[in-house]
Amino acid sequence: MARKNMIHTTAIISETATIGDGVKVGPYCIVGDDVILEIGVELMSHVCIAGRTEVGENTKIYPFASIGYAPQDLKYNGEKSQLIIGKNNIIREYVTIHPGTKNGTMKTVIGESCLFMIGSHVAHDCIVGNKVVMANNATLGGHVTIGDETIIGGLAAIHQFVRVGHNAIIGGVSAVVNDVIPFGSAAGDRARLIGVNIIGMQRHNQSKEEINAVRHAYHTIFLEKNANFNDRVEGLANAKEQGVLAIVEFLRSSGSRSICLP
Repeated sequence: MARKNMIHTTAIISETATIGDGVKVGPYCIVGDDVILEIGVELMSHVCIAGRTEVGENTKIYPFASIGYAPQDLKYNGEKSQLIIGKNNIIREYVTIHPGTKNGTMKTVIGESCLFMIGSHVAHDCIVGNKVVMANNATLGGHVTIGDETIIGGLAAIHQFVRVGHNAIIGGVSAVVNDVIPFGSAAGDRARLIGVNIIGMQRHNQSKEEINAVRHAYHTIFLEKNANFNDRVEGLANAKEQGVLAIVEFLRSSGSRSICLP
């Protein structure tokens, strides 16, 4: 049975917007042309959504969030780029998320079951994985990639084009200008690696053997001096543990930023 929509009388919804079953749109919300709100989406109040924006099932957006408006990129020239937001996300007050640009992938993509706390910002052409947490006022520059289950502390800023691997943790008030490996823990004014996100691995039920293997890989790659960096990475290429292989693959893959080091 289709769920009835609940649209407040003060809400303004474009005739070309697509509204799924069970959508709730609270007072003074604005839903622009071509916006898609999938089943069970809830806009609390004073939410503004524009552009070619898709909001996935059961995502809840809190007051004064600004979603899908033109990116803060002086090269943006009105191209019909996209913002795709997955299901079961929580987007809190004053969050801003922008679509892609022609100089990127033409889309910004948010995964599923993420939490964007008050005032956090996702810039154009970002790719954010599943179950990511961005604490209050954390900021992603353009073209940033964030892996699954990563936590970004309050007031942290991720430089444009930076990659952050899955299950990483970024300390609050950190400026991240280099790529952070999967399971990495980084913090500081100019963030440096400070170790492995052991607590995060434990929370996600990683085995003791897997955790120890990742710790050993971290020590081998970043702290030993008996070979050059690339040789130390390749020396772990035949590891059996998936976490170690994820780090190796991340370091093998090319990025426009250098690697965050201890």
